[in-house]
Amino acid sequence: MVRENEIRENEVAVDLPPATDAGLVFIGRISTPWTSRMETPRQGRHDGPLCRIEIFEPWRQALQGVEAFERLEILYWLDRSRRDLVLQSPANSGKVHGTFSLRSPVRPNPIGTSIVKLEGVEDGVLLVRGMDCLDGTPLLDLKPDRTLFKPIAPPQPGDFQTGDDVAHYCKKA
Repeated sequence: MVRENEIRENEVAVDLPPATDAGLVFIGRISTPWTSRMETPRQGRHDGPLCRIEIFEPWRQALQGVEAFERLEILYWLDRSRRDLVLQSPANSGKVHGTFSLRSPVRPNPIGTSIVKLEGVEDGVLLVRGMDCLDGTPLLDLKPDRTLFKPIAPPQPGDFQTGDDVAHYCKKA
């Protein structure tokens, strides 16, 4: 049985840079054709332009095996977004929505996410389609698209909880 925080055989750990603010570490940088929010697509498209995601050292080793996936989930820091709006009017129609009911880049913690189509991996650079962020956006993390991913680790009890096993506060009223 693997214990929490145990490093297993053949796993590699690296020293983390000093943490700042929430302790997030930018692991790469995203290159896109867009330099203004006014020209950036609202949602990425899998037939959109080819974009590059450069992975910084020492994180490049973590790309091992990623080429096996057709789609990846990319998480990034929307570093040029404002963070102070709780209500927004995206259509400029006077109708307002709470920030948490929108996919707007304007949020208290401006974390963006895209499901991208992986076109290739070249020397620490991912070539993808489906991004919707500005050129130079810092990369937080990437993962296989959860709809394609089957866990490698053995199952645990929560994996089998369905239907009425879900706590009442998780259900939509």
